[in-house]
Amino acid sequence: MGLPVDTRSRAGNGSTASRILEVAERLVQSRGYNAFSYADVAAELRVTKAALHYHFAGKAELGEALLSGYVARFAESLAAIDAEPADAPRKLVAYADLYLDVLQRQQMCLCGMLAAEFQTLPEPMRAIVLGFFNDQETWLSRVLEQGRREGTLHFTGSTGEAARLVVAALEGAMLVARPYGDVSRFHDAATALIAGLRSDSKAER
Repeated sequence: MGLPVDTRSRAGNGSTASRILEVAERLVQSRGYNAFSYADVAAELRVTKAALHYHFAGKAELGEALLSGYVARFAESLAAIDAEPADAPRKLVAYADLYLDVLQRQQMCLCGMLAAEFQTLPEPMRAIVLGFFNDQETWLSRVLEQGRREGTLHFTGSTGEAARLVVAALEGAMLVARPYGDVSRFHDAATALIAGLRSDSKAER
């Protein structure tokens, strides 16, 4: 299961606005928010910058639309994981695969990428980034609690603390794997993280 990447539903199939969002999202995920411009998007789409401003008043509005769409699609992916009759470890594997799917496209988690530029982002974008990570921790806390309840996961401390560890570990693993161009580095780190949480590893720690 991967993270949905189609942004066209937000602005009509094949519309100029949706194409702008698609290109801009890819650029932000590969370069960062501060390293792309309207000129980059306009050049790739072969439209004028005025056409971009017609749909999005400025870069901040475009960034906010990108984040809102990304967060919504990530939430859809989490709902899809929840809809499957899986135990907690398998849900964690499916969750890690969302990040893996992005990395395999030679991109980064959009919110993880923007977290590195957090202090330079417009306030509305900061709020969405924080909301994204809060939502991840809330969802993971539920999965970790499920694992404790069913006896498939073992960890010390609260579910919130463990959830923060999972998010930090996966985002960090993406960051470290990227300069090597080696997806296996992320996969190995994610696999070890989840294995360490499984209840059958309790005796080894």
